[in-house]
Amino acid sequence: MEVGEPDAFDAGSVVRPAADEPERAAEAALRPRRLEEFVGQRVVRDQLSLVLEAAMARGRAPDHVLLSGPPGLGKTTLAMIIAAELGASLRVTSGPAIQHAGDLAAVLSSLDEGEVLFIDEIHRLARPAEELLYVAMEDFRVDVVVGKGAGASAIPLSLPPFTVVGATTRAGLLPAPLRDRFGFTGHLDFYADDELERVLVRSAGLLGVPLDAEAAAEIASRSRGTPRIANRLLRRVRDWAQVRGDGHLSLDAARSALAVYEVDERGLDRLDRAVLDALCRRFGGGPVGLTTLAVAVGEEPETVETVAEPFLVREGLVGRTPRGRVALPPAWEHLGLAVPVASDTLFG
Repeated sequence: MEVGEPDAFDAGSVVRPAADEPERAAEAALRPRRLEEFVGQRVVRDQLSLVLEAAMARGRAPDHVLLSGPPGLGKTTLAMIIAAELGASLRVTSGPAIQHAGDLAAVLSSLDEGEVLFIDEIHRLARPAEELLYVAMEDFRVDVVVGKGAGASAIPLSLPPFTVVGATTRAGLLPAPLRDRFGFTGHLDFYADDELERVLVRSAGLLGVPLDAEAAAEIASRSRGTPRIANRLLRRVRDWAQVRGDGHLSLDAARSALAVYEVDERGLDRLDRAVLDALCRRFGGGPVGLTTLAVAVGEEPETVETVAEPFLVREGLVGRTPRGRVALPPAWEHLGLAVPVASDTLFG
């Protein structure tokens, strides 16, 4: 898409927490390289610093690390920082890419001593690969099966000490035996607006664009507490300022750009508002089933449930009940509608 063609851009994707490959390439230039450069997540950062410093003082590979939390908060960045802090190389793979135990065995057997193996979406590992990983993480060995049938035999292959960094958005799906093999578990939380402002100021400096403090605050307030979204919105504001402004990222430029991409003052996009509008205006606040709601907004049920609903529930705009989804009073207020008295008894 050429800069300045908002109609060709899927507005709903501007505030999605996930990232595709082209965006990951754009993010690479903005990633911090060291823990002291990493903004936010103070507790996890301090704990991780202690783990790494102690391991380096002992001259040993640190315990395996599990990072959990919603997408876009910095799990991949922290994995890269861990490798950088240790002065080790980073091997990157993902759970969906490892469908057989042999795939994982090939990766593990090629690791050098002290290397960091980053497994994204580790909860999606195939079961045979999980079982192989148990032994590799605990005993630093893999059993290579030679032959087939009754004549098959397992040959143990020793591995040099290494560190697994696993990332997951759904820690509850990890089997207990795998979760217990991580010596350190860190959960990443959503960012406060002032932390996102610091992220934006740093990113603007790396991009070489002038960013006013008021513009940074405006973008941060619409970023859903997620650095990935904040950086994405910053790039869109930069595009607007370059094409339709004077190149300066002012408050007016930020508001104008975000209006083009249909991101309102609370961070809601087109799909979010469509869900609220359907709940309030068409179904009287609910309760309404997910499938019916999805049909009303012209989307798949999975899209509504996984893309729009988590943020709307977290913001207190939508509630989930056994009978279906309901609009809470702030949803009516956000749409400029009067809150019906009946909405006070939806959970009663």
